[in-house]
Amino acid sequence: MATDTDHTFDVIVIGLGPGGEHVAGSLAERGLRVLGVDRRLVGGECPYWGCIPSKMMIRAADALAEARRVDGLAGSVGDVVPDWSVVATRIREEATDDWDDRVAVERLTGKGATFVRGTARIAGPGRVDVDGTAYTATTGIVVNTGTTAAIPPVDGLADTPYWTNHDIVEATELPGSIVVLGGGAIGCELSQVMARFGVDVTVVEAADRILALEEPEASDHLESALEADGITVRVGVGAEKVTHDGSTFTVTLADGSTLAAEKLLVATGRRAGPAAVGLDTVGVAKDSRTAPVDDRCRVADGVWAVGDITGKGAFTHVSMYQAGVVIRDVLGDDGPPAEYAALPRVTFTDPEVGAVGMTEAQAREKLANVQVGVTPLGETTRGWIAKADGLIKVVADADRGVLVGATTMGPAGGEVLGALAVAVHGEVPIERLRSMIYAYPTLHRGIEDALGRLA
Repeated sequence: MATDTDHTFDVIVIGLGPGGEHVAGSLAERGLRVLGVDRRLVGGECPYWGCIPSKMMIRAADALAEARRVDGLAGSVGDVVPDWSVVATRIREEATDDWDDRVAVERLTGKGATFVRGTARIAGPGRVDVDGTAYTATTGIVVNTGTTAAIPPVDGLADTPYWTNHDIVEATELPGSIVVLGGGAIGCELSQVMARFGVDVTVVEAADRILALEEPEASDHLESALEADGITVRVGVGAEKVTHDGSTFTVTLADGSTLAAEKLLVATGRRAGPAAVGLDTVGVAKDSRTAPVDDRCRVADGVWAVGDITGKGAFTHVSMYQAGVVIRDVLGDDGPPAEYAALPRVTFTDPEVGAVGMTEAQAREKLANVQVGVTPLGETTRGWIAKADGLIKVVADADRGVLVGATTMGPAGGEVLGALAVAVHGEVPIERLRSMIYAYPTLHRGIEDALGRLA
């Protein structure tokens, strides 16, 4: 902890999610005087309410589904009986320390950084206010304040006890029924988890398909997969009104229909707050939804930003990648600038949806000559053996002869994505990819077939 006289530091890091913690700890280890400030838990969303506990939930739900697949593949089993208490206990005891960040704080201070718990705001170049106490950064300020759940302006919603991802991750019991507003990655992942644990789930998505930011083929396959798990999917219609009578939510949709459920989960995206952290004092417009950064993650002279607040991707791996860029820049080390053409992302549903780079639609907006190849996973040897649903889709810039995007959907779709992420990032010539030897009968061998279908 800082003492009353520790008010001047080389670097002040506001927000200690994965990227911010990495910046603070790494610079402290290199001998800089570093102050890290966070009003919430050190480590951020990922270890306490995001990546780590949610994947524990998903792994448990997948285990239930896999057990139910024994019939038709290997024989028969008795009834599969879900028990959410096992998952809730693992999240508390193994992942979050019951939402106590003592270990994370000690990890940070053990590297030589100083930690202050509080709300920080930039007061001007090199100046930070933390709950009324002024601090000075002689080298610079790094912002990693992340995002919070975006709550849509639906009539009556704000007056109800709706859930966000925090509430479901912390739940010791699951409801009998739930309506999920939002069919993006978070909404789809959590919906499938709950359905596999016996919850009656309805997903409501205002866009014309779920996973609207990914390829439409992936949306179609995933909608079928969710429906196979008993989930009702409503697309192309938004919520207009929400009421709660003390025990039941009633959601009125734009088409006049209503849905009733015990709980309501809001998963309609995330929101950053550049003005809330004072970035307007260093030139960022007050109404800006993100912090604009250059290829060194600089917002302004002596100010850097990493993570979701930059708008470059709401993923922990982006935050850590940007943290490395900032560390090098602060230390004056040479290194490659930040670039995002091969941004990978995975939705951890079953089947998983992995994607990198541009979708077909994005490519057609930007490029003159686009080629697309799609291979249904069931037509590959491994996919047929495993009775696997999904696809591999590649998007190419035909003029340059390289891939600019790809989607892999199926078992371990996120892992199969690795080869395509390298191809997009390294701009590996398509003919070079075609000449590779692909291990047989792996799922990733479908990449070879998709390349052969480019047209």
